[in-house]
Amino acid sequence: MIKRQWIRRARRTLLAAGATAALAAGLLTATAAPSQAATQGPCDIYAAGNTPCVAAHSTTRALYGAYNGPLYQVKRASDNATKDIGLLSAGGYADAAQQDSFCANTSCVITVIYDQSPKHNNLTQALRGHWPGPAENGNDNLANAFEAPVTVGGHKAYGVYVAPGTGYRNNNTNGIATGDQPEGMYAIFDGTHVNGGCCFDYGNAETTGNDDGNGTMEAIYFGTSTGWGSGSGTGPWIMADLENGLFSGVNRGVNTGDPTINHRFTTAIVKGGPNHWAIRGGNAQSGGLSTFYDGVRPNDTGYNPMKKQGAIILGIGGDNSNTGQGTFYEGVMTQGYPSDATENAVQANITAAGYNSGSTSTGTLTPGSRVSLKATTSPCCTSHYLRHNSADTKVVISSVNSASSATDKANATWIVRAGLANTSCLSFESADKPGQFLRHFNYQLYLNMDNGGTSFAQDATFCPTAGNSGVGTSFQSSNFPTKYLRHYNYTAYIAGNGGTNAWDNTASWAQDTSWLTAAPWN
Repeated sequence: MIKRQWIRRARRTLLAAGATAALAAGLLTATAAPSQAATQGPCDIYAAGNTPCVAAHSTTRALYGAYNGPLYQVKRASDNATKDIGLLSAGGYADAAQQDSFCANTSCVITVIYDQSPKHNNLTQALRGHWPGPAENGNDNLANAFEAPVTVGGHKAYGVYVAPGTGYRNNNTNGIATGDQPEGMYAIFDGTHVNGGCCFDYGNAETTGNDDGNGTMEAIYFGTSTGWGSGSGTGPWIMADLENGLFSGVNRGVNTGDPTINHRFTTAIVKGGPNHWAIRGGNAQSGGLSTFYDGVRPNDTGYNPMKKQGAIILGIGGDNSNTGQGTFYEGVMTQGYPSDATENAVQANITAAGYNSGSTSTGTLTPGSRVSLKATTSPCCTSHYLRHNSADTKVVISSVNSASSATDKANATWIVRAGLANTSCLSFESADKPGQFLRHFNYQLYLNMDNGGTSFAQDATFCPTAGNSGVGTSFQSSNFPTKYLRHYNYTAYIAGNGGTNAWDNTASWAQDTSWLTAAPWN
């Protein structure tokens, strides 16, 4: 009998050792070869920690090791047809080539972000709620499908670019925490694409679309708003939107324990249960998580116990406040309050996924490349580059050279993007002001924040052609095809070759509308 018991104990020990070795091998594989799909996803890790995912949204990768369904759906402008965008393989990365092919020579928006969990809590276009007006005033905008390109594990993918006025929601969910039930959530955001508007959120909100009072929502907020609370430094901060307050700590106001966190890819975590909640965060490309708050609920009336209603929002507040902006890549919500150890393992999975900002090429018109645009043969300006002003939003040309200030060099550097209104054309995002694009307004060129509207997309899209002077490249306006990007008296316009405006003057028009694609100054 003793011998048989020893054999059984030895067998159990060997099995346990084998399971541990297999897990270690999986983690080593994910870390050493980020270009390969992980053997498990974040939701597998949460399930192992007894806090399973009840919502799992991503446009970049599978969040379960076995998931092989669609990630999101796009709709193209040319004929309003839709297409589901899936994976390269089960448990792997988005098949961005499907989107590129389907949306070629037109524009696309993201209409559905599918829930990969068994709960089917998909996100779709948000109806306007209590703020800024009733639902009959129309819906929120949908995200431009090409505005947030990245690579994940070496594979091209697209995030969800939320311009002000853009929002997604699901008011009829399954399994999301309500009342004072415990839950956890994380999201990966672009730490450089933020503003102080209310409210760029992901998480649990009111099912009514109204402000239903303190404690009726629990969502991750990310941005620089200081209206209710803030952390140390200038932001952005990860805070909890608990309705009628963005909390960076136990109460409203400044909580210096919540630091500015602005990694290009930022992991943001909020979790809450009965009289207990926490904020955590880190760099989604490397390293671990830090805890910025872990303690009791706010002292103000209404937050203990909580009154969560269980809707899901992305890019907006619980009452549909939609002036915030940001970029979302992936996120989940859980049943139950995850342990720090579980979240640490999820963070290791995220960093192994291999998020990267995309192409690092320079000096070409390939989307993702950084460039500077140099005037060509105009007698005035052969040392001048297209740039935005520091003091205002105007776009001009000025001389830039190796001795110029860092600010001038940054102002003259652009990130090439697929055309917001036509993917066969181009748009130009400011390298030093993420989310702001070169666009024309009343024929003059400005640097403006994308507002998510169709008119902005058209105004910010330029189609490259052979240089009108026979040198370099000219850029034809997408919505005014007889007009080209031109410098005139050191100011940038779209101009025709003859017309009633001073900048349509035919003298030097061909030279002034021709540009050299140069290596970026910044």
